[in-house]
Amino acid sequence: MRMMVGTVWIMGLVGLWGWMGSGTPARAAEARVLVLEDFQAADQDGFPVDWQHENQRSQAKGREAYKIQSADGQKFLAVKDAGQRVKKRKIDWDPKAYPVLTWRWRLHTAPGGSEPIAALYASLDTDLLFIPVFTKYIWSAGKSEGTFIEGGMFSGSEIVVQSGVVPVGEWIEERINVYEDFKRIHKHEPAEKAWGISLFAAPGVEIDFGTITVSAAK
Repeated sequence: MRMMVGTVWIMGLVGLWGWMGSGTPARAAEARVLVLEDFQAADQDGFPVDWQHENQRSQAKGREAYKIQSADGQKFLAVKDAGQRVKKRKIDWDPKAYPVLTWRWRLHTAPGGSEPIAALYASLDTDLLFIPVFTKYIWSAGKSEGTFIEGGMFSGSEIVVQSGVVPVGEWIEERINVYEDFKRIHKHEPAEKAWGISLFAAPGVEIDFGTITVSAAK
């Protein structure tokens, strides 16, 4: 599911108390949201704090490609001509308790042949060799939304959540139950703590990533 958004969510742990006609307090309804990344912290070069390069041999290019920026009072990760992933791990995230992953992205430019345009990797476990087991949620230039591509020994399964090269310049929000996807694809429960998340944008692509959160299923 996705929707256009113009403002950043107000997130936190909120207790909502109502009162019945008899004066007895109703049960509290909790909106549990855990912020995995809101891109508030950058180093002196603009690279997001606590993130790492997937390819250690091209750190200079990665640091140039991924930079935190701000506009209209909102901070986001601006990505330009990356061609490589960045990752954030050691997140205190229980995917069973917080199964719904939500993020925003905004496309600016995608040259012909970009496939996929961009992706978010949700790594909820590791294999016997401690290699991350991930599901790759992609913005595809040509594949239809909902397309599923099963992964191999060294590649994760792919799910297309956005298709085409439009809209341009508009924030799009994705909301995915990564816990249910993991169980359906891998036929077992994920680890009690997720390994982490990664972001990718293809060469020549200009795209922004906004706040990434997880929440309890409704």
